Amino acid sequence: MLHIPWYVAGPLMGLVVTATYAVANRPLGALGSYAQVVDFVRQQPVKEIWRVWYLVGVILGGTAASWIFGIPEIVNSYGKLGSLLSAPLLLPLLFVGGICIGFGARWMGGCTSGHGLCGTSSRSVGSFAATISFMASAIVVTLLIHNLSGGIL
Repeated sequence: MLHIPWYVAGPLMGLVVTATYAVANRPLGALGSYAQVVDFVRQQPVKEIWRVWYLVGVILGGTAASWIFGIPEIVNSYGKLGSLLSAPLLLPLLFVGGICIGFGARWMGGCTSGHGLCGTSSRSVGSFAATISFMASAIVVTLLIHNLSGGIL
């Protein structure tokens, strides 16, 4: 499997963020694209059609890359957590986690990629606060889960 080194991927992501501001004068974020796709599917007016094509391109590009650089592996587990929890316990946990992430992203006015990559690069105080909040929360929750599971997770 091909892995792009961080020192290549990071600057490329920075160039994409910069290009989006240069061309569209808008931040690049997954949540904004998702919202535009939902409007498109519901046949409501789409304010920024390029976001629909961006999300379609991300999905198709990821799929194409997985087929070109390695046969995609379809799995029916969720890593270490999936091996420790049965499906009746895992599915509600993932569902509630997804609801919390979605609610938080909408409440904060953007997703982690939007705030972390685009908002902080444009020196948005709100994005700095959001990024610090979700990074600190992720670190604390990860340490808690790791310690509570005895180091298994």
